[in-house]
Amino acid sequence: MKMKVSLLTVCLLISSTSLFALTGTEIAQNAHDVESADTVHSVVQMDLISKDGSVDSRIIEEWSMEKDELKSIVMAFHKPASVANTRFLQIENESRADDKWIYLPALKRVRRIASSDGDKSFMGTDMTYDDMDSREVEQDSHEMMGEEKIGSWDCYKVKGSAVDPADSQYSYRITWFDKDTFVPVKVEMYDKKEVLLKVMEVKDLQKVDNYWTPMDVMLKNVQTNHATQIKMLKIVHDQAINPRLFTTNFLEKGK
Repeated sequence: MKMKVSLLTVCLLISSTSLFALTGTEIAQNAHDVESADTVHSVVQMDLISKDGSVDSRIIEEWSMEKDELKSIVMAFHKPASVANTRFLQIENESRADDKWIYLPALKRVRRIASSDGDKSFMGTDMTYDDMDSREVEQDSHEMMGEEKIGSWDCYKVKGSAVDPADSQYSYRITWFDKDTFVPVKVEMYDKKEVLLKVMEVKDLQKVDNYWTPMDVMLKNVQTNHATQIKMLKIVHDQAINPRLFTTNFLEKGK
């Protein structure tokens, strides 16, 4: 299945190296055209790190399924007790914004996330609801900025700017793609005033079930000094998942 690049989920590929210089658009297209797993089932630890260093840890189970190049994702929060049984569903659409719903146990009802809430924090993390969305290559212009080394990765550096400024909460993003795999190993996000707002960095990358998988990702809001670290505890690819999980009925009942 083909993958679309989003902030919460970074998927990877191995690709042959071209003898010719790649353009920014070609690099973005290569990352977009990754063959990824049909299904993924994972358990992650999400640490919310305050500027004073205190940590609020959460355990989340996630399922995803891709059909006709459109992805559905459901998350269930297990720990701590303050967020247990909170569930989130996102369904990608071909020609319109993704549909999103959240179930909050305290309210005992499923609430649809309005598109106007896209710039709001997802469950207190440094991700917004819009950060959860996948973006098509043609939604942005892609400028090749050069080549740089990030950690152990030799990278292409590409600046992506929304073709329609109203289509993104950022003025632009700068992404470093590993040359060998086209994995986005670092992303800088700039606010509408073109000031650096957030930085995402892959800290650990491993091959699991023949898929390159980010096992440790750090996302930091440099303006608030708050960070979100996502650590993969368990992940399984291409195993059968009940489609009923990707429904608002599952959000409400948990089964």
